[in-house]
Amino acid sequence: MTEVQSEKYGVSVILESVQGGERNVLQAAGEVIARGDQLYLRYEETQPGPKGEAVSVRTTVKITGSGLKLIRHGGVQSEQSFVLGQRLPGFYRSPYTQFNLSTDTRKLDVKCAGRSLEVSWEYDLYVYGELSGQFAISLHIQEEPQS
Repeated sequence: MTEVQSEKYGVSVILESVQGGERNVLQAAGEVIARGDQLYLRYEETQPGPKGEAVSVRTTVKITGSGLKLIRHGGVQSEQSFVLGQRLPGFYRSPYTQFNLSTDTRKLDVKCAGRSLEVSWEYDLYVYGELSGQFAISLHIQEEPQS
């Protein structure tokens, strides 16, 4: 069995999320680990906690040829999977609430140009089986030059 080599490099991340006409943009520094035909993007973000305090959340995005998985750890724990045309289970947990969810992916597009990557997807979010929202996400990953 041959060992798959992994490669790691620093990136800048811009994540744009649109839901119901409201647009949120997150910019963060992160790293990409390329392992075979899979990419793992890791970055840290700060989200407002229930009392207005800043809560740190580590996010990992696993990108494969067939889809992607979004995993969050820290002040919030969640997992969402996206495969075009499929409704997949996930969950959300914080110290104050937890629920199962599912995502029904309507669009998924991954464009690679060297070590730059653009991923966009649209999905319906279901909580307790009820449609909770429709989201359009774009993720821009750009390699940071070595200093």
